Amino acid sequence: MSAPAPDVVGLLRELVATPTVSGDAAAQRGVLGTVTDVLTAAAPHLRVQSGTDADQPWTLLTSPTDPARPRLLVACHVDTVPAAEPGSWQRDPFGAELDDGRVWGRGGSDMKAGVVAAVAALAGADPGTPVALLLTSDEEIGSRGAAAAAAAVADLSVGAVVVPEATGNRVVLGHRGALWLAVRARGVAAHGSTPERGHNALLDLVAVLGRAGEELPLASEPFLGTETWNPGVLRSGTVPNVVPDRAEAVIDQRTVGGGGALLDWWRAQPEVAEVDVLVDLAPVRTDRDDPWVAALPAGVEPAPATYFTDASVLRPVVGPAPIVVWGPGTPAVMHAVDEYVEVVEVQQAAAAFTDVLTRWPA
Repeated sequence: MSAPAPDVVGLLRELVATPTVSGDAAAQRGVLGTVTDVLTAAAPHLRVQSGTDADQPWTLLTSPTDPARPRLLVACHVDTVPAAEPGSWQRDPFGAELDDGRVWGRGGSDMKAGVVAAVAALAGADPGTPVALLLTSDEEIGSRGAAAAAAAVADLSVGAVVVPEATGNRVVLGHRGALWLAVRARGVAAHGSTPERGHNALLDLVAVLGRAGEELPLASEPFLGTETWNPGVLRSGTVPNVVPDRAEAVIDQRTVGGGGALLDWWRAQPEVAEVDVLVDLAPVRTDRDDPWVAALPAGVEPAPATYFTDASVLRPVVGPAPIVVWGPGTPAVMHAVDEYVEVVEVQQAAAAFTDVLTRWPA
């Protein structure tokens, strides 16, 4: 007698109600365990492999089929961004309320809905179907869990990859990469009443940021578009009456190539003392004419995703396998106050993934 299928809405609410903010390894490990327990209860044939890095947990579930048979890999992260300013939310960000056909809360669209849809599909898949589910941590801060799991994924024969991030159940064929830099300037401290006796590192860094908008060598690509840059964090000084002797800006750049020209520009500026690479993720693009992509039961978006995904880390280890970003959820509410996901979208995604698994390998 087969085990009952997972309760899609119940599992989604349980996951949304459990905070798994990036950087909290224990919380993410707990949700990895919850998802694994639910899935293996319904599909006990799946083999479970877990990472040993205490700070970067991950879990890989695979069907016990011939390892030479190419698998369909579904890759999901379980972490979320913080629920900033919870008082500004109309609902408890971790209340997981079910109302008006939606589950409300942080992580609903990004991407616990995708996790649940994947679990529902794999739970009902034929044990002989060559499939794998990768669950990762800390995607939001640079796909760190995927990087920790990369060697395990490289041991698999992978025929195609689905990353069920929020796309409104439309197939998305790629996204830009990400190059995050910590750019620092150094100065000389002095009393704020005699700034001429010091050297203000903040003014140096502001001068560089002012030039960047005109001089950064931002590249373009026909599908991925033009590279962008955003100085998201600025740190300098301690009190107003001291000339700051150091300043740092954290720059988020979305790339269409290797990012080397951008890195070189920052390092070449005379005011910059040092540059550290915090995140370096490659862009991802899949051919629209790929036969597997063309057969998917969903429409294909003409534009790439605006965000990055674990696909950037997986691309080098899955070879030429097509990768699509495709899942339930509304991109506009990702990382936003009052995040939610439409229950019907989760159900539709689970049905679509089930259809793809039924026909795999196509």
